[in-house]
Amino acid sequence: GRIMNDETIEQLCRQAIAQARAGADVVAPSDMMDGRVGAIRDALDSEGFTDVSIVAYTAKYASAFYGPFRDALDSAPRESSNAPPNKKTYQMDPANSREALIEAQLDAAEGADMLMVKPGMPYLDIIKLLKDNTNLPIAAYHVSGEYAMLKAAAEKGWVNEKDVALETLLCFKRAGADAILTYYAKQAARWINEDGISRPR
Repeated sequence: GRIMNDETIEQLCRQAIAQARAGADVVAPSDMMDGRVGAIRDALDSEGFTDVSIVAYTAKYASAFYGPFRDALDSAPRESSNAPPNKKTYQMDPANSREALIEAQLDAAEGADMLMVKPGMPYLDIIKLLKDNTNLPIAAYHVSGEYAMLKAAAEKGWVNEKDVALETLLCFKRAGADAILTYYAKQAARWINEDGISRPR
């Protein structure tokens, strides 16, 4: 299949404007199309949404850790379709760290307000790399496969779920993440409040 970059960006701009009109304070396009951050910034500004922020999926890797999410949505590529069997044609190569810096520079220049790394745990080095090379805040996405592994191990009695989950989130923070997106958000907040754990500084 062929990646329809410009056509996709046009749709992304429409979506961002619709979300802003609905009251969104932040938009976060997860597409990985070239030039999408600048186009969305221009589209939002032209409609008067200059205060709506953009979280750029700067380093979204072609990862096997997205499996549970794609299964839940029934969105995994099908053998019977003409779609590519994976998203390696436009998501980043897990072996390539230098590309993350290039994408970070491009997204920052185009007007991104925050840079995201996805997945999180297997890419702590990328979080640290971006943190050390940009003044923009960094977000880490703790994706479905990472979450599912901890859940499964806890159900088997192999690990203490609370301890490993909080340690995982602490690792993101230590690597340089300013924000963490995780399926553990509610549980982690409850555990932290119950234990009176102070916020890392």
